[in-house]
Amino acid sequence: MRIPLDYYRILGLPIQTSVEQLQQAYHDRTRQLPRREYSEAAIEARKQLIEKAYTVLSDPEERTRYDASYFAHTYEPDAETTAESTVGNHPHLSPPTFDAHTPSIEISDELFVGALLILQELGEYELVLNLGHPYLSGKLDELEIRSDIILTIALACLELGREQWQQGHYESAATSLEAGQNFLSSEGLFPSVADEIQTDLYKLRPYRILGLLARPEADVAERRTGLQLLQAILQERHGIDGTNDDGSGLSVEDFLRFIQQIRGYLTAAEQQSLFEVESQRPSAVATFLAVYALIARGFAQRLPVLIRQAKLMLKRLGKRQDLHLEQAICSLLLGQTTEASRALELSQEYEPLAFIREHSQGSSDLLPGLCLYSERWLQTEVFPHFRDLAQQQASLKEYFADEQVQTYLEALPTQSEATNEWEPGAPQPNYESDLALASHTHSTGVGQRRNRDTSRQTAKIASRESSERSPLAASVSGVAVLPPAERITRPNSSTSALTQIQSPQRLNRRTRSRVARSSGSGENGVTLFHRQGSSSALAVRNVLEARKTRLVLLLLGSVLSIAILWFLASQVYGFFRQVFFPAPSLPREQLLVQLNQPPLPIPKPNSKPAAEPLNQATATQVIQSWLSTKSAAFGSNHEVNRLEQILVEPALSQWQQRAQNDKANKRYRQYKHNIKVDSVQRASANERAQVEATVNEVAQVYENGKLNQNSSYGEDVRVRYSLVRKDDQWRIQEMKVLK
Repeated sequence: MRIPLDYYRILGLPIQTSVEQLQQAYHDRTRQLPRREYSEAAIEARKQLIEKAYTVLSDPEERTRYDASYFAHTYEPDAETTAESTVGNHPHLSPPTFDAHTPSIEISDELFVGALLILQELGEYELVLNLGHPYLSGKLDELEIRSDIILTIALACLELGREQWQQGHYESAATSLEAGQNFLSSEGLFPSVADEIQTDLYKLRPYRILGLLARPEADVAERRTGLQLLQAILQERHGIDGTNDDGSGLSVEDFLRFIQQIRGYLTAAEQQSLFEVESQRPSAVATFLAVYALIARGFAQRLPVLIRQAKLMLKRLGKRQDLHLEQAICSLLLGQTTEASRALELSQEYEPLAFIREHSQGSSDLLPGLCLYSERWLQTEVFPHFRDLAQQQASLKEYFADEQVQTYLEALPTQSEATNEWEPGAPQPNYESDLALASHTHSTGVGQRRNRDTSRQTAKIASRESSERSPLAASVSGVAVLPPAERITRPNSSTSALTQIQSPQRLNRRTRSRVARSSGSGENGVTLFHRQGSSSALAVRNVLEARKTRLVLLLLGSVLSIAILWFLASQVYGFFRQVFFPAPSLPREQLLVQLNQPPLPIPKPNSKPAAEPLNQATATQVIQSWLSTKSAAFGSNHEVNRLEQILVEPALSQWQQRAQNDKANKRYRQYKHNIKVDSVQRASANERAQVEATVNEVAQVYENGKLNQNSSYGEDVRVRYSLVRKDDQWRIQEMKVLK
């Protein structure tokens, strides 16, 4: 039979090669043995072909004749060449065809397995498959040769799959690997090779998932396959933050990075469905990702029922960590402004709070800054992680103007009831009632642009039965958005809250109007609600505020009266003492000496010198002292107590809480700082001052002893420090990031 091989390729040499190179190649090829699974017959057939090639090419006369035949055959005008019609002893087989211009040699049937083995070693995997499968379709008498051919075909599938994998053709690679695995399984041979193929299939799965999910949304079947592969990995790992082996070789940290990478290829609905199921394992990371999906989808699709569900999940996650900022955003989107303000007061997020305060100047509360921050947060930190929302604009004005949103918010519990939703003994929310309200909104024609399938899907998600979960710590690296979390418990759906939703006092429209005005991009916000009306909740609030004002005025009046009486009494006493008990006089001015005080002030032992007047140099020392203390408090030794040496309230409590959180989460930081003091302003008889400085901060963040490159950063910020003198030292009272 004729096969597409030539003697030069058998030895792995170019045509123009020297005698020395020929000898070296022959020795190398004979020393290289194939895999141990091959039989002696296959190894001997390969050896005979190598020796035949060396014999022909090492003889000058035979090499000359062979070269002439080689070049003549290469440029023959024939269209194609087939293997001999008699393939060994099996004339009924249909031999494969190959290009006539491909060099070929004539071999006996006994050497066919050796030729296949050499083709496989040369990387001609597709040619091995084309030649090997037809040969096996006949009835081979030699079972040993048959097993050798099966092994060669399986190895060709394995190597072809790896080659396609390296080229980025992940589905083609999976097809080749699965073909080899199925072939071995059907034959019941070489389980070690089958295991090797299976190992590659496991390692290939993450690449397949990325490739399939990145396809256009029109490729429904392919993307569904990607989701199924992802669910299979999650099941084997026991969740996103699970530690079981799925065969991919990804550690917990690597897998979390992988999840973050694929989020951009999933829609908000796909992420919600996936992460809600995963959160039931329980998984703190999945719960947090589900919260983001619920907020994103609820805001973009005007489904505040999903935002309410996210808020309730956040309250469970936030028992031992600071998630008050996200809770404040959810409360704002539900029109619960009082609860949003209360959540902001509890937050320890320094930079976001500084931004919110800066953009709320001139307002009695922080709502203007919170509205602006919420829009930017949705636009820059939430929407980009969802395939269908990455290009969508976040507008609170349009959100609150939506009639469906207005109808739902009016039917929510009052703010006082909402505040106690998760207090012990309080009636627990029932998602079925939210669904009933959403269905009513659709049936009355309000928000008819919402798809009924979306409503039914929302109902299916919202009415899922609750389950109690056990604690599970989550260590997140590489993404910088997933905080560690603890016990996650979904609300108890056994108590119906239908009456709570159908008969509450209506949310005050003026409050919603205020939220809407605050969300405008300009100074003149747009009023979204123009209807008149007030609620008893607002009335109660106004009464409480009036009472508080009267109480404060009464207290101030009492204090002022007491001060006046004391002053008058002291003046009268002094007058009578001077009249009736005059002090003895001396003829000239005398040194005032008292028994209980020294004539001159005596400094206390080890007393610290008074604080120097604040100038450019001393201000630089104060800021450097703060940054040095910060490095120690957030460093590997967590010297939190040192913060008391440079900070006073309220900055002290804020930074102590942040440092304690890092210590509890086994996280520490290594800082490098450079500062430049831009200005110093003194006030109040040099007891207070403001310093503006440009700070270059480079931080390396370590979690569980490993460097987290994604959380590490380097940046230049301009900070305004408010300083006060305490115990003859300058201390920092407040800090505000200017840009």
